[in-house]
Parts: sequence; C-alpha cells; structure tokens
Amino acid sequence: MTSPTVMANDWVERFAQVCDEDEELQAHGKHFDCSYMLRIGDHNYQVVMHHGKVEEILVDPGPLDRRYQFLLQASEDTWQEFGKKEPRPMAHGIWAATFREDMRMEGDLLVLMQNLRCFTRQMELLRVSGVPSQEEVTAPRQREASN
Repeated sequence: MTSPTVMANDWVERFAQVCDEDEELQAHGKHFDCSYMLRIGDHNYQVVMHHGKVEEILVDPGPLDRRYQFLLQASEDTWQEFGKKEPRPMAHGIWAATFREDMRMEGDLLVLMQNLRCFTRQMELLRVSGVPSQEEVTAPRQREASN
C-alpha cells in the first residue's frame, strides 16, 4: 500500500483540521504553544500551535517570516514511509527514524521535550491527514491565522 500524498495547499487545511478535531491532542494540548518547522524533502512547513490548536501553517516561509523553536527534517521517502498507516519498523516514530532513517532534530529541543506528548500525537496524525507530495508544491501559501 502506498502512503497517502496530497497537494501541499490541501494538506495545510487537512492537517490543521485533523489536529484541531483530535480528542487526544485537545485533551492534552492546553499548554501546547510553540512554532516548529517540518522539512519534507526540499520544502518547509512551519506549524504554529496555540493552546493545542493550529494557529497557522506556512508553506516554504522565508527566513525572516516567523520565528520557530525547532525543526524536524527528513527526506521525502522517510516522510512518506512515516505517513503510512502501518510504517515499517524504525520508520514508525520520530525517535526510531532519527536512529535508523535520515530524520534529524535541530533547534531548541527543550521546547520539543516540553511539548513531546502533543507533538508526538501530531506527528501520528500525519497518518490521517497524509503527507504533502513534494512534486505538487507550487507557490508558497499559508493557512491564515485563526481568531
């Protein structure tokens, strides 16, 4: 079975919706406030969280657009495997993928650790929303900040 891929702009909306409607994330996310970057292949997706809700997602933001605390990056192949409903062993979680795949974490890892439960759940939700397809990223677009 191939992993689900969606166009980046569709993914932005779908990922935000899946996260905002997830009961587990909302139950633990009261203090989930951070901004992080996912680098999937050659593209960046900056996710801004506020009280457990997706406030904004920027696609390929510029270097000065918005500050972020940490980065999780890997090749498109690793992310596609990670996004499968049943990924292969050692591509099933962020820690396993950093040990055996090409996934790397950078930045203020204290913020990552402070939000680890919610962040891990959000990464698991990539198996619901899908992973954006790199060939289909056209122009940078962002999800507008919610009120």
